[in-house]
Amino acid sequence: MPASYKQRYYTPAEVGQHCSSKDLWVSFLGKVYNLTPLAEKYAGSILLKPILSAAGKDISHWFLVNGTNVNPVKLPSSLSSIPACTNSQSNISQSSSSDALSPKLADKEKSDFDPQIRTHIDAKTGCEVPHTPQGRFIHIPPAYPSASWANDFGTPWWKDESYCIGHLSSKTRKIRIINTLTSQEHTIEVCGEETLEEILNRFYKYNQHAASYTWKYNGLNLEMTKSLEQNGVKDEDEDFYELNFNEEDWLPAIHIYFNDDLTEA
Repeated sequence: MPASYKQRYYTPAEVGQHCSSKDLWVSFLGKVYNLTPLAEKYAGSILLKPILSAAGKDISHWFLVNGTNVNPVKLPSSLSSIPACTNSQSNISQSSSSDALSPKLADKEKSDFDPQIRTHIDAKTGCEVPHTPQGRFIHIPPAYPSASWANDFGTPWWKDESYCIGHLSSKTRKIRIINTLTSQEHTIEVCGEETLEEILNRFYKYNQHAASYTWKYNGLNLEMTKSLEQNGVKDEDEDFYELNFNEEDWLPAIHIYFNDDLTEA
């Protein structure tokens, strides 16, 4: 695999392999984050526990979707007449970071991606506060005013794009790759958004000379800058499910033909 290659998409299975305090990934809202540096920084903190418990998993349910709670937590009827207030601590770190945005954060603010933690109405105060049934975690303020709370940490980790390493695939699929030179066959899971060049990079773990092969499907050369779908390799697993077929028996087969050239290894 070229040293300069940077993977764009990840499968849930790939994220799931990184599930320890020493190697901690999570995904949310379609992106993948390597939180290992965060775990190292806050090692031993009780506030790290919910994140450790979620290591290797998708935590999209922690966040608002399109500005709306996934499962809104409604104000109890007894408090329905109390106007919602703003917890001075829930405006996380804005007082410390809004005066001088870094260029990286400024660019972030211009984007459409702005993850927000789910909220609910506190039954005691009637205030809108972060909803963390899994337990309060790093950069979330306490429910009530506390002298120990410091919001000088800068950007909350879920808004810090330096932790983002790529995108979570919205749809993965399996394909067979058959080496016509050696007759070896491998079944691999790939991301539907990936181009054949990116799939080739996945295949390097099985064949270090993968770039020295011509890739074909149904006898036609594949365009390596296009995805499987764009090359006419249909993803029919939903059809197989409806027909009660075993998908594993009908995986599309990509044949690779050796070019007698190892210079691209």
